[in-house]
Parts: sequence; C-alpha cells; structure tokens
Amino acid sequence: MNSYVTLQPMERWHLYSNYINGKDTEGFFEYVQMFSIIGLLVLIIACINFINLTTARSEKRAREVGVRKAIGSQRKDIIIQFLMEAFLLTAIAFVFAILIAWLVLPAFNTLTESHIIMPFGNLNFWLILTGCLLITALLAGSRPAFYLSSFNPVKVLKGSIQAGKSSLSRKILVVIQFSCSIALIISTVIIYQQIQYAKNRPTGYSLNRLLSTSMNDDLNKNFTALKNELIERGIVSSITTATSPATDVWWHTDIDQWQGKHPGETIEMGNIFVSEDYFKTIGMNMAEGRDFSNAYDSTSVIFNEMAIKRMRLQNPVGQKITWGGRQYTIAGIVKDALMISPFKTADPTMFYCFPDPQGNILYRLSPNIKTQDAITQLTAVFNKYDPAYPYTYFFTDEQYASKFNLELLIGKLAGLFAVLAIFISCLGLFGLAAYVAEQRTKEIGIRKVLGASVQQVWLLLSKDFIVLVLISCLIAAPISFYFLHSWLMNYDYRISISAGVFVLGGLMALLITIVTVSFQAIKAAIANPVKSLRTE
Repeated sequence: MNSYVTLQPMERWHLYSNYINGKDTEGFFEYVQMFSIIGLLVLIIACINFINLTTARSEKRAREVGVRKAIGSQRKDIIIQFLMEAFLLTAIAFVFAILIAWLVLPAFNTLTESHIIMPFGNLNFWLILTGCLLITALLAGSRPAFYLSSFNPVKVLKGSIQAGKSSLSRKILVVIQFSCSIALIISTVIIYQQIQYAKNRPTGYSLNRLLSTSMNDDLNKNFTALKNELIERGIVSSITTATSPATDVWWHTDIDQWQGKHPGETIEMGNIFVSEDYFKTIGMNMAEGRDFSNAYDSTSVIFNEMAIKRMRLQNPVGQKITWGGRQYTIAGIVKDALMISPFKTADPTMFYCFPDPQGNILYRLSPNIKTQDAITQLTAVFNKYDPAYPYTYFFTDEQYASKFNLELLIGKLAGLFAVLAIFISCLGLFGLAAYVAEQRTKEIGIRKVLGASVQQVWLLLSKDFIVLVLISCLIAAPISFYFLHSWLMNYDYRISISAGVFVLGGLMALLITIVTVSFQAIKAAIANPVKSLRTE
C-alpha cells in the first residue's frame, strides 16, 4: 500500500470527503443524491395515487366527456381541461407544502444539526419550485387527461362503455408504489442493523469513565504536579498524555525502512506520541512484547497488530525499523483498537514514548468515586494549576458515539421517508378500496342475501390488494438488495443481508395493507343488503 498526496478545493471539502484513486469522488454528496431520489420516489407515489383515483372514478365523468365532444369540443380541449384541473390541485397542494415545510424546518434542523432556511427572496428558489410544480402537475394529470379524452361520445352516451373497469394499469401503478414503500422499509431495517452491529463491535480499549482535556501552556508546565495530586486524592486511577485523543489519530507518516520492505513501497502509518501509562490508562492490551518502561524510552516503538500485518513482519518483537532517519527497536505489539472508524479495520499505528507532556491529557476516573463528585473535584484541581482557562473535558464514550452520527441520521431520515411513503400509499389504497366497495355494493348485497359471511365478503374485497402487495414484495426484494449491498460495501465491518429482513418488510407491508383495506371491506360487509338492493 503506497501513500499519496492530493489537493482538494475548499468548496468540495464537505460533500466530497472520500477518495478513490486519488480523486474526491464520494462522500456526503452520495447521501444527498440518495435522499433526493427517495424524495422523488415519494412524489411519484403521490402522483400514482392521483392517477389511480382519477381513472378509477372516471365513470362519473364519462358522460361529461361524451356531452362535451357531442357539442363540438375537440380532444385537445378535453386534455387541456383535465391538465388544468390537475394543475390547480397541484398548485393548492404546493401552497400547503411550502407552509408545512416552513413549519417543520426547525425540527429538521434539530435532527440534522444544521441551519437551513427557506430562501423566499431567492429567484432561483422559486424558479426551481415552479418547475417542480409544473412537472408534478403534468406527471399526475397526463394519464387521466389522455385516458378520459379518448372516450367515444356515441358509446359513452349509449352506456356501452364502462369507464374505470379496466384496472390493469391501476394494478401496475399500485405495485410500483408499494414496491417503493417496501424497499424503504427494508432499507430502514438494514441501516438499523448495520449501526447496531458496529455499536456492538469490541473497541479494543475501555470507554468507561475515560475523559480527555486539551493541553495548554499552564497545564503543560504543571502537568507533573497535576498528575500527582489527582492520583493522591483518588480522583483518577490513571493519567497520561498523547498527541491524539483516544478516539482519533491526528498524525500520519510513512515508515522509512523495515525488514522485508519492497523497493519503492510505502505504508502510511498513524503516529501517536505518548507518555508513560498510556496503554494502562486507555485500557489497551499487549498482544506480545512489553510496554514502554517508566523511564524515557527513546529507542523503542510499539505497533498495533494491523501495522505488523501491513509490514508483513514475522516475530516482530526485537526487530529494527527506521523512521525519521533514526533506528528504533520494536518493543511490543498492542492489540488493535478502533481509534478512527467503528465501521472499518483498525488504522495501522505506531506509538512512540516521549518525555514531555503531549497535547491531550487522558485520565480515567477512580471506580470508587461518583462521576459528578469527580467532576467537581477535577474542576477545583485543574483551576488550581490552570487559572487562566475554565476547566473543559470530554467523555471518551460520547466522542466514540459521535462516530455513528451520520449513520444514525441516515437511519432516521430513511425511517421518516418510509413512514411517509407508506402513509401516502395507504391513502391511495384506502381510496381505491372505497371505490371498489362502492362499485360492488349490489354484488355484496346479493352475496349476503345468499348467505355470505362477513369474512367471505372481506376476503372478496381484500384478496386483490393482498396479491398486489405480495407481487410488490417480490419486486422490491432484489432491487433493495442490490442498492443496500452496494451501500454496505462502503464499510469494512458490515452485516450480511439475511432473507429475514425481506420477510419482515413484506409482512409489515402486508399487515399495513390489510388494516387499510379492512376498514372499507368490513364497512361494506356489515352494510344492510336491503338498502343496496331496494332499487333492483
């Protein structure tokens, strides 16, 4: 593995943080794209609802179309009429959408720890939204407009056309929207499992009651006295310093020479300068060899297991390496610790013992003292030796937990989108179920008169929707597997996607469908058949 140096424009720092072959091609922008696509899918689901409900109830407008054509209206006039109706409905929805977005924006900013505002004074903002409004209106209204305008006026007025009966296209659209919803459910479950899998991963050191404080001139000058007092008073059980906090590696360099190095080979290595008791304080264990001696150990270094693996060393303890033009002896090998990312392999790291205090003080609270009492006493001691600055500290377990912030945010947003997609899909399903129940009112009445039970009528109205959802499960499973597998490949430490996730997603969608459809189905099943048949 060879290291390299690249330059990156500042404007790309945030969105393009990952490098592939020296190019900043991935990072947060990948998630921006992903959630833009998900937002588009939710919009498409809403458009599908409009199309389905409009075409399903087209029988009520068939005679209107027939009359308009009979008195001279052209097909283009009918198309324009229905497109304008779709535009007006979309425009009203657009106003409500702007209002809702403005109201929920503070909560979204809290969730994402950002400060996004609605740029009402920006012309581009309104141009983009107007374009989205027009596209949405066209997408939602085009099929109803072309479908309804295609009716033959003679056949419609004679009653030989049963508008709305051809339901194949509606079934296809229902399958599409539920496929999207099920895929979002599966994605939410997989993201949650990946986060929990990484959280349960052994860190290689102890996070419990471990704190850190940044060094300054006064603390550097008085560190020995500070250390002695904290230990003598029993506030901390161990204290040390290092150039990096326990949850990060701030400095990387290349090792010049080691046994078995290939010509031209370089290995980028994390470097941490430490003082005595470093491994004892943070709870890292030696795999072989020895720890640094209490005295200044100027000729020895300690590597972690990953560094030894990268250098391909056999029996490394006692071998020589060259770093910074000087030769050092490998005194020991410490077990790997997750100091950078809990989702990746441990960073190859070299530890070097240095006599002077380093930039971060690391200390572990004594087990026989309460945390709040310890903080109170620590404040007094630190203020004694560093009166110019207020005492500040960081809990290592909180710093480590912050490494999951991005994945937790992705999981929360995916969950919100999944709930929104399911809710919108269920609204459409509820409307279609009501329409089907209305269309089959007399059939249901006859069946009940002939002895059909409520369960039989419920099954009659529900089975078609259940079959559609099952088909959606079969479509959503391979699609979601493909994209989720690609997402998981970004992590060295990752879960395997099990079949149970797809079964769970399908069962959840099926249960939601049954609950949604059952309201209308049971309502129709318990209706008095006399009322539906009295006009026959």
